[in-house]
Amino acid sequence: MANIHDDSQLEQQALTLLRRFYGYSSFRPMQLDIIRSIMAGNDTLVLMPTGGGKSLTFQIPSLTMDGCTIVVTPIIALMNDQVSALHAMGIPAATINSAQSEADNRQVVDAMGRGLVKLLYVSPERLLTELPQWSPDLKINFIAIDEAHCISRWGHDFRPDYTRLAEIRRLRPELPVMALTATADKECRRDIAVQLAMRNPKLFTGSFDRPNLEINVLPNPGSRGRVNHIAQLIDLNPSDTGIAYCLSRKSTESLDAALRAKGYRSAAYHAGMSPDMRHSVQARFKSGELQVICATIAFGMGIDKSNIRWVVHCNMPQNIESYYQEIGRAGRDGMPAKAILFYSVADLITLRNFAEESGQREINLQKLERMRQFAESQVCRRRILLSYFGETMAHDCGKCDVCREAPVRYDASTPVRMAMSAILRCNEQVGSSMLIDVLRGSGRNDLIAKGYNRIKTFGAGRHVTPGVWQATLLQMLQMGYIEISYNLGGRISVTPFGRHVLMSQEKIMLPVPQTPVDRRKKAAAAKREKPALSVEEQILAALKKVRSELAAESGIPADMILNDPVIALLAQKKPTNFREFATIEGIGDRKALHYYQPFVRKIREKLGMGALPRGESPLITLHLLDRGYTPAQIAGVRSFRLPTVYQHLAQLVDEHVFSDFSRVATPQQLDLLRRARAANPQGYAEEIRHKLPEGMIRLLLAIDRALS
Repeated sequence: MANIHDDSQLEQQALTLLRRFYGYSSFRPMQLDIIRSIMAGNDTLVLMPTGGGKSLTFQIPSLTMDGCTIVVTPIIALMNDQVSALHAMGIPAATINSAQSEADNRQVVDAMGRGLVKLLYVSPERLLTELPQWSPDLKINFIAIDEAHCISRWGHDFRPDYTRLAEIRRLRPELPVMALTATADKECRRDIAVQLAMRNPKLFTGSFDRPNLEINVLPNPGSRGRVNHIAQLIDLNPSDTGIAYCLSRKSTESLDAALRAKGYRSAAYHAGMSPDMRHSVQARFKSGELQVICATIAFGMGIDKSNIRWVVHCNMPQNIESYYQEIGRAGRDGMPAKAILFYSVADLITLRNFAEESGQREINLQKLERMRQFAESQVCRRRILLSYFGETMAHDCGKCDVCREAPVRYDASTPVRMAMSAILRCNEQVGSSMLIDVLRGSGRNDLIAKGYNRIKTFGAGRHVTPGVWQATLLQMLQMGYIEISYNLGGRISVTPFGRHVLMSQEKIMLPVPQTPVDRRKKAAAAKREKPALSVEEQILAALKKVRSELAAESGIPADMILNDPVIALLAQKKPTNFREFATIEGIGDRKALHYYQPFVRKIREKLGMGALPRGESPLITLHLLDRGYTPAQIAGVRSFRLPTVYQHLAQLVDEHVFSDFSRVATPQQLDLLRRARAANPQGYAEEIRHKLPEGMIRLLLAIDRALS
């Protein structure tokens, strides 16, 4: 394969590109090995968690190689976001999709042929339509298939269109294939390789651990409790965003309405909305206008937003892969984030019915069972997740709800025996909802019609809230006192062990159920007690405001300008000039040039330092020269004429700031100047002007003065 470099050259070139475009000084674990693999022409399978830096592993090689890299992704919104983000860094990228006119799509293909596109984003369907039509002379480096789990029937998001991608092997057998996914168990990994006809693929599995993500599973507190919990999360993160996943379209709308009634900036998102409405909600969410989006699982794959601070699952997901990918949308920037799952027996019954009626009954039932075990476990939740994806951790995480505190237990003998008695007196014909209504003495018509209002335990537990009863039944299920017949509509029966406990005098100790509290009042009290902001906190708030204003002006998401970790570093380091700003981790050269002034101006204002320093333009040119840019490249990236760059360099030489002359001029060029000037002191410049880059004579004269 063309463009294979020896290892040291490749690493140096990759690091230069990483610093120049992405603003980082080193790679994360495995990234460089993946880059080496694909550039060596190997088929490469990459499993790396959301936010782990997968995209960089195919973007860096595309910048290093001569042709264009094709990136397959399933959602147009995701393509557009990726292309916009690359443009913001100065990387030439494009997309071909049905949302563009065919004239625009043809212009993209023409630009590819002229070497003006380094990364092309397409859907699987579009690629298989386009690839046979492209000229064999069109230089393609390799094909990267993102969200590759979509190809596998063992994946959580199977898409038949992806299975046709093996056709790539027939159409362009010479092209290496790279498959990338954030979630795939062992069966799914094998299936991806088989479905894509990968040839001895190199497998790279990154750590699935997300140490910044705090994982919690709580008993479902009911609709009011969920709203209060989400309200508290918003109050704690008012300038960031969160996602609340719901099981049904109706529940997304009711949750959204409840949050908006409390004054929060919320919106619903589900597949029943028109495409225009969904697009509008997505745009408002990505821009930061919304604080929360209440969504079904139809939302998420097309979202590339780094400052999502929390994800709440109002209902249990169908499998661990979906759950892991969905919580992985929080904290992609590496900053602290929360994942909260509300779990109830009712959810389990509903999901089991879904699985029973699905086209992949056995697979989905198996995956649902693993999800149930995760939700009900008293073992460190992070260890369970890592184990599911084939990774082990030798210690508890210390951050999940199981690790943080051992549950306080109480004597639950009375409510447990009361519940089992009611189950038996209803002839084991009721589900959890009816059972709770019986215990609380509900007057619903179907309850009365069945005569349940005449049993001895009717209304005996009316002092206990529905949320606490739900949590108690879940604990009884986990303890083995009761079982649920999913194939009989979720009917609850008492197990032989439960009957023994019911008739015995044993004390029944259960964890104290977590009940809803007025979290809004608690958050308000915390606000009142909050100490005055430090200088760093004041600068952080001011910089976030600057970022929001820039985002509104340019019509792009705020985190596409600078993400939260970079903003936090700016507040901590407080750069007061260009060079200090440009060396902050995560600020590439293009963004440094574009955003230096508004951010540094605000920092200087907060520090009482006045206006921006004068005369920085030549120093900015020197900074780019130090980054490895040629004078011509500096002129291009700064939108200057080349003579202006040489003027800057001449000034720096005269001021004794720059003395490494070999980087900008050769001995032969300096000798040409000296000989011409000696022979023709008056007209030498005109004589040699066409033999040198435009404007270079001024620099050569400065170098000659410095060496004299």
